[in-house]
Amino acid sequence: MSAAVGLPEIEAARARIAGMIRPTPVDPSPSLSERAGVPVWLKFEHLQHTGSFKLRGASNAVARLDEAARAGGVAAASTGNHGRALAHAARRAGVRAVICMSALVPRNKVEAIEALGAEARIVGASQDDAQVEVDRLIAEEGMVSIPPFDHRDVIAGQGTLGLEMIEAVPELDTLVVQLSGGGLIAGIAAAVKARRPAVRVVGVSMARGAAMQASLAAGRPVQVEELPTLADSLGGGIGLDNRHTFAMVRDLVDEVVLLGEPEIAAGLRHCYWQERQVVEGAGGAGVAAMLAGRVAARGPVMLLLSGGNIDMKLHHRIVSGEDVDVAVEEAPCPESGS
Repeated sequence: MSAAVGLPEIEAARARIAGMIRPTPVDPSPSLSERAGVPVWLKFEHLQHTGSFKLRGASNAVARLDEAARAGGVAAASTGNHGRALAHAARRAGVRAVICMSALVPRNKVEAIEALGAEARIVGASQDDAQVEVDRLIAEEGMVSIPPFDHRDVIAGQGTLGLEMIEAVPELDTLVVQLSGGGLIAGIAAAVKARRPAVRVVGVSMARGAAMQASLAAGRPVQVEELPTLADSLGGGIGLDNRHTFAMVRDLVDEVVLLGEPEIAAGLRHCYWQERQVVEGAGGAGVAAMLAGRVAARGPVMLLLSGGNIDMKLHHRIVSGEDVDVAVEEAPCPESGS
C-alpha cells in the first residue's frame, strides 16, 4: 500500500488545473439551515464544466502524462461522469480516449461522451466487465489507464474541491460527501483535514451495492453485486487490488451512511423545488442524507452537489412525484461519480 495522497499533491493539482476547471460557488441553504438548526451550505459542483466534479481529477491526470503516454492514448472504465470528464480533458490535450462502460450506464451519459470525441464501448453488465476491456487496451494497444478513483493524480484533482470548501466556510464543522470508489471523498478529506483536522467527514452512498462500505465492514476490498439505482454514478466496485482509496477512506472518513431509493429521490426533489438546482441522484445524496436525519448537525454543515448529468425525462418523473424504482424497470436509458 502506497503513502496517502497529501496536501502538497493537492495544492500542486490546484495550480496545474486552474485554467481547466471552474471554481464553483458555495451558497447557504435557508431551507436546510432552518430544518437542521445550524447553517447548511451547498457546494455547486454540478455547475462544473462537463456537469460533475470528475473533471478535476481527469484534467490533473491528463496534464501529468508524458509524451509517450499522450501518443498511446487513454482508456478508462466509467459509470459515465468520469468518462465524460476524461473525454473532455483528452480532447483539450489532443489525446485519443476510449471509455468502457457497462450496460447499466444511462444512454444520455454515453451520448455525452461520444459528443466529446471519445470512443464509448459498452461491455458487460458491471464496472468489472468494463475494466476487463480497459486492461486489454492497455496490454494490446499500449493505451494508458486513467481510472475513475484509485489513482494519485485523480485523487489529488478531486481534493482541490476540499480546498475550495474550507476556504469558503472556514468555520465548517461537518462535510457530507458522496462515496463510491472513494477518489472524491479521499481527496476532499485529505485536503480538509490537513487544514482543519477537527472537521467531521461523512460519506454517503446508496444501500444498493455500496462497495466501499462493504469493504470497510470486511476490513479489506470485497466485491459486491452492482445493482440498478437512482444514484447510478455511485455504482461499481473499488477493485480487489485497490492501492489508495480504501486505506484513505478507512483512515480519514468519520462515518458512512447509506440511503434507500425513496430517500435519494427525496433529495433530488428538494434540490429542485427548494434550491432550484437540477442534480442527478448521486448529486443530491448529501441533501438526501440531511433530509432523512442521517447527519448529526453540531455546527456549520456543507453538502456537495456533485453532479447534474441526469436525463431530463427521468428528472421530470421524479420531481413530479412519480415513484420511480429502477430495480423493476429496465436500466434507466435515458437515466453512478464516481
